[in-house]
Amino acid sequence: MSRARTALSKKHPLAIRWFHWVNVPLVFLMLWSGLMIYWASPVYRLGAGGRTLIGFFPDWFFNLLRAPYRLAEGMSLHFFFMWFFLVNGVLYVTYTALSGEWRYLVPDRRSYGEAVRVVLHELGLSKTEPPPRRFNGAQQIAYSLVIVMGAASIVTGLSIYKPTQLAWLTRLVGGYERARWIHFWLAAGYVVFFVIHVTEVARAGWNNFRAMVTGYEIATAPPSSTAASPAASEPAKGTSP
Repeated sequence: MSRARTALSKKHPLAIRWFHWVNVPLVFLMLWSGLMIYWASPVYRLGAGGRTLIGFFPDWFFNLLRAPYRLAEGMSLHFFFMWFFLVNGVLYVTYTALSGEWRYLVPDRRSYGEAVRVVLHELGLSKTEPPPRRFNGAQQIAYSLVIVMGAASIVTGLSIYKPTQLAWLTRLVGGYERARWIHFWLAAGYVVFFVIHVTEVARAGWNNFRAMVTGYEIATAPPSSTAASPAASEPAKGTSP
């Protein structure tokens, strides 16, 4: 008879968990305060020519988040928490590089093909399970991309914040208007990432979430035989028991 065994397996170091959970409220505060600033000049849309399909954003959306008429407050909050976001990101990247954690995170040659298979599996178009490792190819690409997005947000944010003092940086990203455009769509990208990330965490179950809280997950070990086979328990002929 075979019985599966379970054991605690270490998955996420304490530092990684701290950086992750510190970043969650910081990103929300940056998005919320950013909306207070954007309310004063909501110029972006999806459309063609003079035809607008989707405007970002309708008045009811701003009102829901209590963003109207809070431009000064939004700017002070945004520029204050920006430094915490920057420091947390730098510490995370530094720790990941020095600790060797980057080996699990940075995509390699197999990650891209594997990412396609993972997406097909998540959409129910393939029965091939993702490989049993800390981060599959799709996760490696997504998590690495969001780090690059964070760096781009800092660069474009500084270009908007100090366009005169940091004129060289503003020119580097294509000017003030281009910096603002990139900054807006990066923020939209965080929202998309968050929705997908939370959905996948919910689908993966409590074990996956617990690993990011405690650092450990419950792993299932290969089944082992708990009873010897009759042939193995029978003494050989001609020998003493």
